[in-house]
Amino acid sequence: MPREQRSDSRRRETSLYGPVKRYLETLGFTVKGEVCGCDLVALRGDEPPMVVIGELKLSFSLDLVLQAVDRTAACDEVWLAVGGAVRGRIRDPRVRKLCCLLGFGLLGVSPTGAVEILIEPRPWRPRRDNKRRARLVNEHRRRIGDPALGGTTQQPIMTAYRQQALACAASLVGGPRRTADLRPIVPNAASILLRNVYGWFTRIERGVYELTPEGGAALARWPVPDSDDRTSPAT
Repeated sequence: MPREQRSDSRRRETSLYGPVKRYLETLGFTVKGEVCGCDLVALRGDEPPMVVIGELKLSFSLDLVLQAVDRTAACDEVWLAVGGAVRGRIRDPRVRKLCCLLGFGLLGVSPTGAVEILIEPRPWRPRRDNKRRARLVNEHRRRIGDPALGGTTQQPIMTAYRQQALACAASLVGGPRRTADLRPIVPNAASILLRNVYGWFTRIERGVYELTPEGGAALARWPVPDSDDRTSPAT
């Protein structure tokens, strides 16, 4: 497939996210995109929350089914959302039968953004992976807002950790700061600064860090709201 077509496909795949998110929100879910490798994760209720994973594709394929099978142990329901057409593979009775057998929900998303329920999820209980499920719930809850568009590929995902690292970077714009000064903003600031996963920080003395040029470039790409507490340099 030519590069232009691949780029267009990726762009259109993300266009499914908004309609599916709005549909799940009408069911009472809180939806966030690109959580731990899933196109979307939706939570509803208190402890333990109901967990729904959604996968978005322009067309129904074996890869989509295999991806969904891999998600089943980490959630209560899996929904497949496919670019809908009046005629197409998602209208094939065999596709519906397969989704029923596997317990998947199937949504068709029209070019206008209308969402049609083709198959409701059915009860099917694989062995639950509680560790993986907890990781999904934790990442979903730690993220501020919904910063990642579901279906995004080939660009950095705005994870909760990246958001926290950016908050640390924003706090260093005014000059070097002590890790203790950053804890009210980011409780695990000391760990983030020490690990320096993205190369945004440099230690100038014990417990004191400053921003690197790479950190400044990251803030230019992903601006963080200003705060008076983030502008006071260490003394």
